[in-house]
Amino acid sequence: MNKLPQITLAFWVMKICATTLGETAGDLLSMTLNVGYALSSVILISIFLATLVTQLFSRTYSPVLYWLVILSTSTAGTTMSDFMDRTLGLGYASGSMILIGILAAIFVAWRFSGDSLNVSHVQTRRGELFYWAAILFSNTLGTALGDYLADDSGLGFAGGALLIGSAIGLVVLARYWTRLSGVLLFWVAFVLTRPFGATLGDFLTKPHEKGGLDFGTVGSSLVLGGVLLVLIVAASYYQGRGQRQVVAELS
Repeated sequence: MNKLPQITLAFWVMKICATTLGETAGDLLSMTLNVGYALSSVILISIFLATLVTQLFSRTYSPVLYWLVILSTSTAGTTMSDFMDRTLGLGYASGSMILIGILAAIFVAWRFSGDSLNVSHVQTRRGELFYWAAILFSNTLGTALGDYLADDSGLGFAGGALLIGSAIGLVVLARYWTRLSGVLLFWVAFVLTRPFGATLGDFLTKPHEKGGLDFGTVGSSLVLGGVLLVLIVAASYYQGRGQRQVVAELS
């Protein structure tokens, strides 16, 4: 049984909220609380593995559990990227190229495994593992790309968010006005929403002199967490209502 959500507008809104929250929460742990990138990565990857194992052994789709895993991949991806780019000194450009190579290798292995890359047809445990590996490294890549656009490209936080937002808009147009593969466009959009969230998160948290709104990591995380919680509760409600309708039709 497919334990993944339907790809709707609500999905993408929740994805952007989760990835932006992952950026602010990851920075809150590693920088604001001064835990450091290496230890933060260990902590957040451990949380990701715990939520992932729970997701893998669940039998049905649970909005709460699914978005917890998405959020944990987003926060883990933030600190993993920062550890590569800053602690190891690889830089945003080199770190992004390495992560692009890793993500491409995951998709190639997934393609030749015999499982479909279409997220609406993920039916096996192996397919799930490829799916979550792709999400983890796409979120890590998105953080590196977002930081590159915001810091090294000269666009700034708002300019980086505007550029990525425009690219996402082109993907939407391609989905409805071209014959390009829907699977390809989904994964392109999935990767792009992460740097959009990263630049948006930086725009919310950074001080005014750096081009941000200066909400801070704590304030931004609380606001984004509240928004995501409301959306998850709504998704859970509609999921439960749909299940009750199915039961009523069968009885």
